[in-house]
Amino acid sequence: MITVGAFEAKTRLSALLDRVAAGEEVVITKHGKPVARLVAERHADRTRAREAFEKLKALRKGTTLGGLSWKELRDEGRP
Repeated sequence: MITVGAFEAKTRLSALLDRVAAGEEVVITKHGKPVARLVAERHADRTRAREAFEKLKALRKGTTLGGLSWKELRDEGRP
C-alpha cells in the first residue's frame, strides 16, 4: 500500500491507476489525513450469481403465507 497526497494523486493519476491495476492499494491524503482509497475493481462472478439466484427461486417454490394476505402483513402496525 502506498500513500500519496491529493495534489500528487491528481498529477500522477494515470500511473497510480496502473499500480492499482497491478494489485497495489493507494491511499490518498489531504492535509495528512486519509480521505480516499484506490483499489482494483472486482468483477462479479456471473455464474456464481446465477446459481445463487436459481437456489433462491427453488427455495421460494412451495413457500406460502398459509392463507395470509401479504398486503395485510405489510400494512400491519402502520398508522
